[in-house]
Amino acid sequence: MRRGLALLLMLLLPLPGLALNGGLGEPPADVDRRTPMATASGFLDAAHTRDAARAPHYLSLSHLPPEKQAEEGLRLARRLVFVLDRMLWLDFSKISQSPEGDPADPVYDSLGQIPLPRGSVDIRLQRVESPEGPIWVVSEDTVRAIDSLFTVYGSPVLEKLPPLLFVRPLWVLELWQWLGLGVLLLAAWLAGRLAEAVALRVGARATGITNSGWDDQLVSAGRGPLRHPVAAVMVASGSRLLLLPPPAQHLVDLGARSLVIASVAWFLMRFVRLAAGFMEHRVGTEGQDVARVRGLRTQLAVMRRVIECAVVLVAGSLLLLQFEAVRNVGVSLLASAGIAGLVLGLAAQKSISTLLAGIQLSITQPVRIGDTVIVENEWGWVEEITLTYIVVKVWDLRRLVVPMSHFLDKPFQNWSKVSPDIMGTAEIFADFRTDVPAVRAELRRICETDGAAYWDGKVAGLQVTDCTERTMKLRALVSAADSGKAWDLRCVVREKLIEFLQKQPHGLPLLRAEATHAAAQDSAAVTLGVVPLTGQAGANVVVPTRRQD
Repeated sequence: MRRGLALLLMLLLPLPGLALNGGLGEPPADVDRRTPMATASGFLDAAHTRDAARAPHYLSLSHLPPEKQAEEGLRLARRLVFVLDRMLWLDFSKISQSPEGDPADPVYDSLGQIPLPRGSVDIRLQRVESPEGPIWVVSEDTVRAIDSLFTVYGSPVLEKLPPLLFVRPLWVLELWQWLGLGVLLLAAWLAGRLAEAVALRVGARATGITNSGWDDQLVSAGRGPLRHPVAAVMVASGSRLLLLPPPAQHLVDLGARSLVIASVAWFLMRFVRLAAGFMEHRVGTEGQDVARVRGLRTQLAVMRRVIECAVVLVAGSLLLLQFEAVRNVGVSLLASAGIAGLVLGLAAQKSISTLLAGIQLSITQPVRIGDTVIVENEWGWVEEITLTYIVVKVWDLRRLVVPMSHFLDKPFQNWSKVSPDIMGTAEIFADFRTDVPAVRAELRRICETDGAAYWDGKVAGLQVTDCTERTMKLRALVSAADSGKAWDLRCVVREKLIEFLQKQPHGLPLLRAEATHAAAQDSAAVTLGVVPLTGQAGANVVVPTRRQD
């Protein structure tokens, strides 16, 4: 009976030798252990700041000798917070804020589990009685497993670093981790450039053995994008040695994956651009038909933009799918794919039709890059073809931007659809007595001398195409290799033919008229006639003469 009463008193009364953490003394006033939430946040704050006065009080150290509780408590607190920062990121929204803890288990409140090679360790808070009432501390079984956890996830070298390196100047990383991350980034950048230089040198020697030019474009496309994946892999791997907290490690991994995706997309876009340029240059140097070369340039330009849009779309999707919120939105869109597709189709009807028009134009090729066209009463050359519009370079260097659908829905003139060769005319009004064969011979001479830089030697003809009661109209028909040269040749022919007619006796048109005037006094008639005077050839004047009765 007495023994049972003594045992009951030992359980109910906190004897000095059996009190919680009797070797630590009274806890400071700012140590709050009334709720699991207060204990968890207070322990992390004290352990991160290496506060020897507060940190041990959050641990259950009654199993240790009282004289060792202060020293061992600080050491165990440092190790535990180091493991928690790297393996168990606490979600405070799930930790109880009630002094009674979890109603399902009023004695223990679990914070999570950390795996070990043989099983796992449950990180728990325990409710114990103390002189100031019920409090929550890290349970004794968790404290006993701290050394085992640190052996697996920690490093003895870290315990030898000065306390200054363990402060948190920014975010969740300690100072030594920021320094290590900076060194890692510098080393990864140097390693990426070195790996790129070696790979390009090896690739250049390999491409020198072959006669194909495709491998040269492949090596050239890797100049720049190749260094970034190497650096990203090195940063993602080396960051594990820094034992970063889960949020920081997740951010580093996210950046490394994003850099790899962007580098691959960059490489593909560069390779497509270089390959298109190589194919265009190769076809152009083989001396094939100009129309076929223009058609190929148009197809390459449109297909290159289609591939670039596809690469950007896929790369952007992969980048966004790394975020949980975007993945949730994607799942929701897939769940309502029918309605979403209908809405997007109606909203983007104009854009989709323009995009399809660009693809259709690249296949049918009513217009190609370099063609001479007349659009909206403007004469110019097709300078650029995109998926949505065409840029026409007007003769006065203005740029006319025309929607792609315009070339499929409305008529336009294409002067070089079949061949760039073109004929031009120069029309001149001359007198009826003009020597037409001499003008025709002069036209041939002009084309062979003054217009030799523009004339292609095929067509140089002169015809009388019309006449009126006063003049006749001469039309000079000449040919040139393209519309630009044809315009210059027409201007030269027109100028030189006018100069030639000015030197002829009867070249330029003359005005002929005859009139009479009756005098009132002597009934004498005055005749107005055309009387040629002596002077410069071709000069004619009208003078009055009195009729002799």
